Amino acid sequence: MPNKTISFLGAVMVAKTFLAAAPVLAQDQARPAKAAYSAMAPLDQYLMADEKAEIALARTAAPASISGGAQVMVLRRDGYATVAKGGNGFMCLVQRGWAASSDNPDFWNPKLRAPNCFNAPATKTYVQIYFLKTKLALAGKSKTEITQTAQAALDKKELPAIDPASMAYMMSKQQYLGDGPKSWHSHMMFFLPGDVSKGWGADLPDSPVMAQNDPEERLTVLFVLAGKWSDGTPAPPMN
Repeated sequence: MPNKTISFLGAVMVAKTFLAAAPVLAQDQARPAKAAYSAMAPLDQYLMADEKAEIALARTAAPASISGGAQVMVLRRDGYATVAKGGNGFMCLVQRGWAASSDNPDFWNPKLRAPNCFNAPATKTYVQIYFLKTKLALAGKSKTEITQTAQAALDKKELPAIDPASMAYMMSKQQYLGDGPKSWHSHMMFFLPGDVSKGWGADLPDSPVMAQNDPEERLTVLFVLAGKWSDGTPAPPMN
Protein backbone atom coordinates (compact mmCIF):
# COMPACT_ATOMS: atom_id res chain seq x y z
CA MET A 1 0.00 0.00 0.00
CA PRO A 2 1.70 3.19 -1.09
CA ASN A 3 2.12 5.86 1.57
CA LYS A 4 0.52 3.67 4.23
CA THR A 5 2.16 1.38 6.77
CA ILE A 6 -0.04 -0.71 9.01
CA SER A 7 1.11 -2.56 12.07
CA PHE A 8 -1.17 -3.79 14.85
CA LEU A 9 -1.87 -3.66 18.37
CA GLY A 10 -2.55 -7.40 18.26
CA ALA A 11 -4.14 -7.35 17.57
CA VAL A 12 -4.04 -6.10 16.62
CA MET A 13 -3.16 -3.48 18.57
CA VAL A 14 -3.73 -3.98 15.58
CA ALA A 15 -3.32 -3.79 15.41
CA LYS A 16 -2.73 -4.03 15.10
CA THR A 17 -3.77 -4.24 16.98
CA PHE A 18 -4.00 -2.66 17.82
CA LEU A 19 -3.73 -1.38 18.35
CA ALA A 20 -5.96 -4.38 17.12
CA ALA A 21 -4.95 -4.10 18.00
CA ALA A 22 -4.36 -4.34 17.24
CA PRO A 23 -3.68 -3.33 19.28
CA VAL A 24 -2.43 -2.41 15.88
CA LEU A 25 -1.08 0.62 14.24
CA ALA A 26 -0.94 2.74 11.17
CA GLN A 27 0.79 5.87 9.96
CA ASP A 28 0.46 8.23 7.02
CA GLN A 29 3.81 9.98 7.39
CA ALA A 30 7.47 9.06 7.60
CA ARG A 31 8.68 7.99 11.03
CA PRO A 32 11.71 9.75 12.55
CA ALA A 33 14.89 7.80 11.88
CA LYS A 34 15.86 7.51 15.54
CA ALA A 35 14.73 4.28 17.19
CA ALA A 36 13.78 5.55 20.64
CA TYR A 37 12.14 2.46 22.12
CA SER A 38 14.61 -0.40 21.97
CA ALA A 39 13.66 -1.83 25.39
CA MET A 40 10.88 -1.65 27.93
CA ALA A 41 10.67 1.57 29.94
CA PRO A 42 9.97 1.55 33.69
CA LEU A 43 6.56 -0.05 34.28
CA ASP A 44 5.00 3.07 35.81
CA GLN A 45 5.26 4.80 32.42
CA TYR A 46 2.84 2.28 30.91
CA LEU A 47 0.29 2.57 33.71
CA MET A 48 -2.36 5.25 34.12
CA ALA A 49 -2.42 6.47 37.72
CA ASP A 50 -6.05 7.57 37.45
CA GLU A 51 -8.16 4.47 36.78
CA LYS A 52 -11.25 6.60 36.17
CA ALA A 53 -9.38 8.30 33.35
CA GLU A 54 -8.43 4.91 31.89
CA ILE A 55 -12.04 3.73 32.09
CA ALA A 56 -13.21 6.87 30.30
CA LEU A 57 -10.50 6.48 27.65
CA ALA A 58 -11.41 2.81 27.09
CA ARG A 59 -15.04 3.74 26.52
CA THR A 60 -14.09 6.24 23.79
CA ALA A 61 -13.20 3.28 21.55
CA ALA A 62 -16.82 2.90 20.43
CA PRO A 63 -20.01 4.96 20.38
CA ALA A 64 -21.67 5.24 23.79
CA SER A 65 -24.49 2.97 22.59
CA ILE A 66 -21.89 0.17 22.59
CA SER A 67 -19.22 1.14 25.12
CA GLY A 68 -21.72 2.37 27.70
CA GLY A 69 -22.90 -1.18 28.40
CA ALA A 70 -19.56 -2.92 27.90
CA GLN A 71 -17.24 -4.64 30.34
CA VAL A 72 -14.21 -2.43 31.02
CA MET A 73 -10.74 -3.55 32.05
CA VAL A 74 -7.78 -1.44 33.18
CA LEU A 75 -4.08 -2.26 33.30
CA ARG A 76 -2.54 -2.70 36.75
CA ARG A 77 0.90 -3.81 37.83
CA ASP A 78 -0.15 -7.47 37.76
CA GLY A 79 -2.21 -7.37 34.57
CA TYR A 80 -5.66 -6.32 33.41
CA ALA A 81 -8.50 -6.21 35.91
CA THR A 82 -12.24 -5.84 35.34
CA VAL A 83 -13.62 -2.62 36.82
CA ALA A 84 -17.05 -2.65 35.11
CA LYS A 85 -18.87 -5.88 34.38
CA GLY A 86 -21.05 -4.73 31.49
CA GLY A 87 -23.80 -6.76 29.90
CA ASN A 88 -23.89 -6.32 26.14
CA GLY A 89 -21.13 -8.75 25.19
CA PHE A 90 -18.48 -6.11 24.43
CA MET A 91 -15.26 -5.53 26.37
CA CYS A 92 -13.31 -2.28 26.25
CA LEU A 93 -9.70 -1.73 27.29
CA VAL A 94 -6.71 0.42 26.41
CA GLN A 95 -3.96 -1.57 24.71
CA ARG A 96 -0.27 -0.78 25.11
CA GLY A 97 2.46 -1.03 22.48
CA TRP A 98 3.23 -4.73 22.93
CA ALA A 99 -0.07 -5.49 21.18
CA ALA A 100 1.88 -4.82 17.98
CA SER A 101 4.07 -7.24 16.08
CA SER A 102 7.72 -7.46 17.08
CA ASP A 103 8.95 -5.37 14.15
CA ASN A 104 6.87 -2.36 15.16
CA PRO A 105 9.09 0.51 16.42
CA ASP A 106 6.41 1.49 18.97
CA PHE A 107 6.34 -1.94 20.63
CA TRP A 108 7.91 -0.47 23.80
CA ASN A 109 6.62 3.10 23.37
CA PRO A 110 5.27 3.95 26.86
CA LYS A 111 3.12 6.77 25.46
CA LEU A 112 1.04 4.48 23.29
CA ARG A 113 -2.63 4.21 24.29
CA ALA A 114 -5.00 2.31 21.99
CA PRO A 115 -8.62 2.14 23.19
CA ASN A 116 -10.47 -0.88 21.78
CA CYS A 117 -13.95 -2.30 22.25
CA PHE A 118 -13.96 -6.00 21.33
CA ASN A 119 -17.02 -8.12 20.67
CA ALA A 120 -17.47 -11.41 22.55
CA PRO A 121 -15.78 -13.68 19.94
CA ALA A 122 -12.72 -11.40 19.85
CA THR A 123 -12.57 -11.23 23.66
CA LYS A 124 -12.62 -15.01 23.93
CA THR A 125 -10.00 -15.60 21.23
CA TYR A 126 -7.92 -12.72 19.84
CA VAL A 127 -7.66 -10.81 23.12
CA GLN A 128 -6.20 -13.88 24.85
CA ILE A 129 -3.05 -13.47 22.75
CA TYR A 130 -2.74 -9.89 23.98
CA PHE A 131 -3.30 -10.94 27.60
CA LEU A 132 -0.47 -13.47 27.32
CA LYS A 133 1.85 -10.84 25.82
CA THR A 134 0.86 -8.46 28.62
CA LYS A 135 1.65 -11.04 31.28
CA LEU A 136 5.08 -11.60 29.75
CA ALA A 137 5.79 -7.87 29.38
CA LEU A 138 4.88 -7.19 33.01
CA ALA A 139 7.18 -10.06 34.02
CA GLY A 140 10.08 -8.25 32.38
CA LYS A 141 10.46 -10.51 29.35
CA SER A 142 12.23 -9.22 26.26
CA LYS A 143 10.48 -8.58 22.95
CA THR A 144 12.02 -11.77 21.55
CA GLU A 145 10.89 -13.82 24.55
CA ILE A 146 7.37 -12.41 24.33
CA THR A 147 7.09 -13.17 20.63
CA GLN A 148 8.55 -16.66 20.87
CA THR A 149 6.41 -17.62 23.86
CA ALA A 150 3.22 -16.40 22.21
CA GLN A 151 4.05 -18.24 18.99
CA ALA A 152 4.80 -21.43 20.90
CA ALA A 153 1.47 -21.15 22.72
CA LEU A 154 -0.32 -20.81 19.39
CA ASP A 155 1.59 -23.77 17.92
CA LYS A 156 0.69 -25.94 20.91
CA LYS A 157 -2.94 -24.74 20.80
CA GLU A 158 -2.63 -23.41 24.33
CA LEU A 159 -4.44 -20.32 23.06
CA PRO A 160 -7.88 -20.51 21.42
CA ALA A 161 -8.16 -20.35 17.64
CA ILE A 162 -9.32 -17.00 16.28
CA ASP A 163 -13.10 -16.92 15.90
CA PRO A 164 -13.86 -15.57 12.39
CA ALA A 165 -16.68 -13.50 13.91
CA SER A 166 -14.15 -11.45 15.92
CA MET A 167 -14.10 -7.67 15.54
CA ALA A 168 -13.29 -4.48 17.43
CA TYR A 169 -14.14 -0.79 17.36
CA MET A 170 -11.22 1.62 17.40
CA MET A 171 -12.95 4.97 16.94
CA SER A 172 -11.36 7.04 19.71
CA LYS A 173 -10.32 10.58 18.88
CA GLN A 174 -7.97 10.30 21.88
CA GLN A 175 -6.09 7.21 20.73
CA TYR A 176 -2.29 7.54 20.58
CA LEU A 177 -1.02 4.95 18.13
CA GLY A 178 2.56 6.12 17.85
CA ASP A 179 4.70 9.23 17.64
CA GLY A 180 3.98 9.51 13.92
CA PRO A 181 0.29 8.70 13.44
CA LYS A 182 -1.01 9.60 16.89
CA SER A 183 -4.79 9.29 16.44
CA TRP A 184 -4.54 8.09 12.79
CA HIS A 185 -8.10 7.30 11.60
CA SER A 186 -11.33 6.15 13.16
CA HIS A 187 -11.80 2.52 12.16
CA MET A 188 -13.07 -0.94 12.90
CA MET A 189 -11.07 -4.16 12.73
CA PHE A 190 -12.12 -7.67 11.79
CA PHE A 191 -9.88 -10.59 12.80
CA LEU A 192 -9.73 -13.66 10.58
CA PRO A 193 -7.66 -16.82 11.14
CA GLY A 194 -4.74 -17.41 8.78
CA ASP A 195 -3.66 -15.44 5.74
CA VAL A 196 -6.90 -14.50 4.01
CA SER A 197 -6.14 -10.95 2.94
CA LYS A 198 -7.14 -11.57 -0.67
CA GLY A 199 -10.70 -11.33 -1.96
CA TRP A 200 -11.98 -8.52 0.24
CA GLY A 201 -11.34 -5.61 -2.12
CA ALA A 202 -8.81 -4.40 0.39
CA ASP A 203 -6.10 -1.86 -0.49
CA LEU A 204 -7.71 -0.99 -3.85
CA PRO A 205 -8.09 2.67 -4.91
CA ASP A 206 -10.79 4.44 -2.86
CA SER A 207 -11.59 1.26 -0.92
CA PRO A 208 -12.27 1.90 2.79
CA VAL A 209 -10.81 -1.54 3.58
CA MET A 210 -7.17 -2.31 4.29
CA ALA A 211 -5.72 -5.71 5.14
CA GLN A 212 -2.68 -6.95 6.98
CA ASN A 213 -1.56 -10.50 7.57
CA ASP A 214 0.25 -11.05 10.87
CA PRO A 215 2.25 -14.29 10.70
CA GLU A 216 3.28 -13.94 14.36
CA GLU A 217 -0.30 -14.17 15.55
CA ARG A 218 -1.53 -16.39 12.68
CA LEU A 219 -4.27 -14.01 11.59
CA THR A 220 -5.35 -11.37 9.12
CA VAL A 221 -6.75 -8.02 10.22
CA LEU A 222 -9.18 -6.12 8.00
CA PHE A 223 -9.26 -2.39 8.76
CA VAL A 224 -12.47 -0.58 7.75
CA LEU A 225 -12.34 3.21 7.99
CA ALA A 226 -15.20 5.08 9.65
CA GLY A 227 -16.32 8.57 8.72
CA LYS A 228 -16.66 9.81 12.27
CA TRP A 229 -15.14 9.42 15.71
CA SER A 230 -17.00 7.65 18.50
CA ASP A 231 -18.35 10.98 19.77
CA GLY A 232 -20.02 11.60 16.41
CA THR A 233 -17.67 14.31 15.16
CA PRO A 234 -16.23 13.97 11.62
CA ALA A 235 -13.04 11.94 11.22
CA PRO A 236 -10.45 12.80 8.55
CA PRO A 237 -10.67 10.86 5.29
CA MET A 238 -7.79 8.71 4.06
CA ASN A 239 -5.56 10.73 1.74
